[in-house]
Amino acid sequence: MAKKLDKILVVDIEATCWEGSNPDGMENDIIEIGVCLLDVNTGEISENRGILVKPERSVVSPFCTELTTITSEMIEEEGMPFKTACSILRKEFLSQSRAWASFGAYDLKQFQRQCGDLGIGYPFGPSHINVKTLFALKKKLGHEQGMAGALEILEIPLEGTHHRGVDDAKNIAKIL
Repeated sequence: MAKKLDKILVVDIEATCWEGSNPDGMENDIIEIGVCLLDVNTGEISENRGILVKPERSVVSPFCTELTTITSEMIEEEGMPFKTACSILRKEFLSQSRAWASFGAYDLKQFQRQCGDLGIGYPFGPSHINVKTLFALKKKLGHEQGMAGALEILEIPLEGTHHRGVDDAKNIAKIL
């Protein structure tokens, strides 16, 4: 498939989580896919969106709501199946023909794991940019920084709510 090198698709996910280990029978499920497009020529950030996803193998815990501000009610009212969310990435954001970026490898691995477990086609092409590692290398740091730490180093204020995919995607695009 031809590559579209005009924009980078920046992605940040939130997934079901618990304090400590997962309860019996619960798997981490993506509950929000934050996305935006970063124009490689101008640096302009566009199409910033949060896609809420209904978990299929778990529930949103009180700990998860405290961390992300995402509630079960929000998911019930606005959420969609994971398969539908992946289709939106492919059709509306051209995710299979664009390079995509996330902060670290968690998002990449979670998408691979969840798509494999649920038998859903992986929505991305092979070109993934790990912004966390790239930032540490570019800044010649001795270790990787969290997203908030990277913003601080760059003297860019954190915009929105940390641990909301829609906001973190935009913040990651600013770092990139």
